Amino acid sequence: MAPLLITHTAAAVLGAALAATAAWQLQDWRLGGQIAALHATQATERARAQQATWAAERATAIRYQGALNEARTREAALQRDADRARAESDGLREQAADAARRIASAAPAAVAEYATAVGELFADCSRSYQSLARKADGHAADARALSEAWPVTAGDPGASP
Repeated sequence: MAPLLITHTAAAVLGAALAATAAWQLQDWRLGGQIAALHATQATERARAQQATWAAERATAIRYQGALNEARTREAALQRDADRARAESDGLREQAADAARRIASAAPAAVAEYATAVGELFADCSRSYQSLARKADGHAADARALSEAWPVTAGDPGASP
């Protein structure tokens, strides 16, 4: 009977070992599948995040390039306006020099009429310059308010300590 007991015990131990190995293998397959699924999910999320980052960078670059192009267009228009104003100023300077030569030999009534017209012109120019100065001051105040209200981070060169 003893050999039978040893055989049964050995069979039970071997069966338990096989069952434990099978359970272990089954758990390994199940957990390995879960881990693989988690890795796949993580890789997918990482790829989505990277695509979103690239899309945001592209959108920022497009906005930046658009703003840069618009600024260059405005700068070119301002340069054309300045050139036109310079040409007009040169023309007015020549007219004023010509008027000064003619006024030297003009009749007193013509000189008085010319002086009145020039006075009105200077008053109009003065009002225009005052209006321009108000607009420039308003622009400077807006630019300063925007600059002071802009968020500053510790890494910014203009950040205060």
